[in-house]
Amino acid sequence: MTDKLGRRSGPRRKYSIQEKRAMVEETRQTGASVPEVAQRHGVNANLLSVWRRLEKQGLLVEGGTSKALLPVKVATPTVLPSERARVPEPAQREVTMSIEVEFTGARRLRIRGPLDRATLRELISALSSR
Repeated sequence: MTDKLGRRSGPRRKYSIQEKRAMVEETRQTGASVPEVAQRHGVNANLLSVWRRLEKQGLLVEGGTSKALLPVKVATPTVLPSERARVPEPAQREVTMSIEVEFTGARRLRIRGPLDRATLRELISALSSR
């Protein structure tokens, strides 16, 4: 079913595995093409191609995946993120803060070390009062 603009309305059609396999088998007949078979069944040709690929891989089975299980052997032990060795962060460089005020007459005032707002306010106030 489609609306006035040609968009599908209503629920999607669900095909059983047997229907999918039958359509895939039709595409293998001599002289058959995927687009012709798809059009005859009202299915998009791309969807039929996907079914062909799944069938070739042995995945076109009930439940969507192959029922056969393969044995698995873990070659290396799994390391959980919490068990990983923590790489130390690079040592932070010590940042030395400083202010240098140059006065006329080749006089300088240097302040080194942590500068807080109170120290800066006091310095600015002292310099502006001169």
